[in-house]
Amino acid sequence: MVKELRDGEIKYNQPAGHVEPGETPAEAAIRETLEETGWHIELTNIISFSTFKAPSNGVTYYRLAFAAHTIEFDEGVEIDSDIEEALWLSYEEILNYEPKLRSPMVLQAINDYRSGQRYSLDLLQVHR
Repeated sequence: MVKELRDGEIKYNQPAGHVEPGETPAEAAIRETLEETGWHIELTNIISFSTFKAPSNGVTYYRLAFAAHTIEFDEGVEIDSDIEEALWLSYEEILNYEPKLRSPMVLQAINDYRSGQRYSLDLLQVHR
């Protein structure tokens, strides 16, 4: 999990972000995790694809949630400026933070993972 500052408020989220031009969603997940936590990861599965229309700004967000294994922590990575810290939290600790989760998609992805929901990475097809 990451503790981030959003609009003057502390929120908790999984590492997340946007897909950059020329980047696949899987590449974006690997890059965003490194930039927000300092961890190199290997994606193992897709957990879910969800949407959420934020009442604060009316924007609809799309989330492709991945499962991953950590490979190595890189102390030399400069963490994104809006990230206060990266945290390893138990499920119970995450539930205690629920009012401060960035969106309902955060807990939904965790619950989907905990229930065993997994899809092959082959589901994502890349045409370049």
